[in-house]
Amino acid sequence: MHCPAYRETYAEFLKIDFPRIPWPHDAAEFWDISEKGGQLRRLHLMEPAAIGPAPYPFTGEGDNTVEAVSFDNGHVWINGTQHFENVPEIAWNFHIGGYQPAQKWLKDRKGRALSFDDVRHYQNIIKILSETDRIMKTISMTLAA
Repeated sequence: MHCPAYRETYAEFLKIDFPRIPWPHDAAEFWDISEKGGQLRRLHLMEPAAIGPAPYPFTGEGDNTVEAVSFDNGHVWINGTQHFENVPEIAWNFHIGGYQPAQKWLKDRKGRALSFDDVRHYQNIIKILSETDRIMKTISMTLAA
């Protein structure tokens, strides 16, 4: 269901019903899709080995309080002086269903100070969204007409 061709082919159907699961064309296609699906599953379960290092440093002086969330040129600002660096725009704008997790997670914490664990968790979210996009772009499947 992460294959770009699948999402395009069944876009209207997915809005009104449960997803159709097409059968892979051959064994090689099945194993390729299966491996990539496994990678996505491990990422979405936030398994540390799957995520690896998250190169999005949190910088700036302040009390870590989320005030006004914004994205500007690879920086995700949480207030006037503190931000996450090197954030890919694709991760910031990534949609899952009807919301954008990179934005929603911070906006849900408006008025709160981020702890060390919160900062690490958000860095992992950015990494997961970036990797999800990268893996999704490599998934291909022969769809029956």
